[in-house]
Amino acid sequence: MSDSDDDDIPRLSSHTLAALQEFYAEQKQQSDPGRDDKYNIGIIEENWLSQFWYSQETAFHLAKEAIAAAGEHGRIACVSTPSVYQKLRALHREDFSVYIFEYDKRFAIYGEEFIFYDYNNPLDLPEKIAAHSFDIVIADPPYLSKECLRKTSETIKYLTQGKILLCTGAVMEEEAAKLLDVKMCKFIPKHTRTLGNEFRCYVNYDSGLDREI
Repeated sequence: MSDSDDDDIPRLSSHTLAALQEFYAEQKQQSDPGRDDKYNIGIIEENWLSQFWYSQETAFHLAKEAIAAAGEHGRIACVSTPSVYQKLRALHREDFSVYIFEYDKRFAIYGEEFIFYDYNNPLDLPEKIAAHSFDIVIADPPYLSKECLRKTSETIKYLTQGKILLCTGAVMEEEAAKLLDVKMCKFIPKHTRTLGNEFRCYVNYDSGLDREI
């Protein structure tokens, strides 16, 4: 090939090349995140139409509450609460077990701790998930509706030995009390994006979240 042929080959600027390399690096990390990164909130992007991740602070508060409520060597079920699951595992604690029940199969990167979950079939769970086998269930129904809360409540009552930490809209307070006998906490959860509806936490036990104002 002659020098003149080389001159005809389009070349990227150093700035464009650096941006392209950064893009490919981000794509690789998302498809195969490392051990230190795979539990970061946001490593799996929100679907802006239907998913809302908790803020780092809220995820931390809820994770610490779940650990305290579960007790030593406890079992924690995260139903439609991937941010809390990620924060629990990011804490690098091995003295409890935790499962993530989630419809979004991107969370299958978490291996055997991922359980595919569709609230429309609330008791369609694998055999390895025994009834009343979790010390605490933390759940956030994916839709703000009575039907979704009712079906998710079936799952919660099947999984828990007793303790429930529910996160949903303030408008669901009466329905949540009726279905799960939970009461609103003082702690107000936050998200990475602003929601159109006031969001609250509810519990059926003596919780540290009721002392967070």
